[in-house]
Amino acid sequence: MLPCAPPARRGTAVPPTGPGCRGVPVQSYGRRVATRWLDDDQQRAWRAWLSVSELVPRVLDAQLQRDAGLSHAAYVVLAMLSEAPGRARRMSDLARRANQTQSRLSHTVGRLEERGWVRRERASEDGRGNLAVLTDAGWEVVRQAAPGHVEAVRSALFDSMTPEQTRALGDALEQVLERLDPDHSLRVEHGADAGPQG
Repeated sequence: MLPCAPPARRGTAVPPTGPGCRGVPVQSYGRRVATRWLDDDQQRAWRAWLSVSELVPRVLDAQLQRDAGLSHAAYVVLAMLSEAPGRARRMSDLARRANQTQSRLSHTVGRLEERGWVRRERASEDGRGNLAVLTDAGWEVVRQAAPGHVEAVRSALFDSMTPEQTRALGDALEQVLERLDPDHSLRVEHGADAGPQG
């Protein structure tokens, strides 16, 4: 159990200040709840996760802006389209794979359309819904940006770890993902591809 101390920064799960405050009920949204404070190892992992989850996307975004003139969110959309059969996906499938809301994806795709990298089409199978289609120009952007992006991912995350640590990180994240998404309805399985019918 952690000693009582003020939060080091926003988002950390530390107990309130004061003598004898460990494990005692605290007032929360008008009701008393018993809080399970993080132990030292959990606190260390949690704070590291907060920093990594903020800094890695920032590094990747800066690299892509510098080298290709696009955001990481836009690159993910282009990459998901580049991997699809016919370089096309339904907007709903693309939103799930790119981890974006429908409204945010629509905005992202709109900006990519303006640059001539993506176009929208009606789904030919049922005439309902829209497909996002990667253009030849968009494919060229992905082809040129991918090597630098992969190198940035390696540098930011994997170069500092041993193969054993990489496997352990993957195992740990999969355990968390299993708890958050037990029915596998939110995730995209590695190697799975629903294509434009998704």
